[in-house]
Amino acid sequence: MSKRIQAKYKIDRRMGENLWGRPKSPVNRREYGPGQHGQGRRGKISDFGIHLRAKQKLKGYYGSITEKGFRRLYEEATRLKGDTSENLIGLLERRLDAVVYRMKFVPTVFAARQFVNHGHVMVNGKKVNIASYQVKPGDVIEVRQKSKQMALVLESVDSPERDVPEYIDVDHKAMKGTFNAIPKLADVPYPVMMEPNLIVEFYSR
Repeated sequence: MSKRIQAKYKIDRRMGENLWGRPKSPVNRREYGPGQHGQGRRGKISDFGIHLRAKQKLKGYYGSITEKGFRRLYEEATRLKGDTSENLIGLLERRLDAVVYRMKFVPTVFAARQFVNHGHVMVNGKKVNIASYQVKPGDVIEVRQKSKQMALVLESVDSPERDVPEYIDVDHKAMKGTFNAIPKLADVPYPVMMEPNLIVEFYSR
């Protein structure tokens, strides 16, 4: 098992939830946390702990975002007009790696980051290899021609495990899609409940 997969499953176990809704998640078999004390009785979580957990869960869902990068997204969300928690979700869903994952070109958010970094993706006809690149409504995202026959892509596209959300249109035969609109929290198909409002409280302390 690769280090990347181990890290992914460790996040699931630590949160006690199947973050990505995957059938192979160890949480499906063991709901307790990892480590020798994982089955011990959990005490009451403080307000700080609840807010921290909400942040770790949302940050963990999007894969390899650093704390510094996540904090930068939050600060940008506070500068935008409207509800900060909804703005944060919109910024996360506009990341190129998140869009590639939503379009089902790859099986996991971890694979999406690597896929983008290795230069397999084009935005509006130009290669973009920055996973954190912010996609805009109307942008066309496409798998590069030489990458369209990769086994990883073909298997992911055919997988019934996930559906493409309504704010994205995809033509899987052409391996191309359009990011139509910035979604709200209610539009994003999270397998578990996310609470970005608690993250706003966490950073507002």
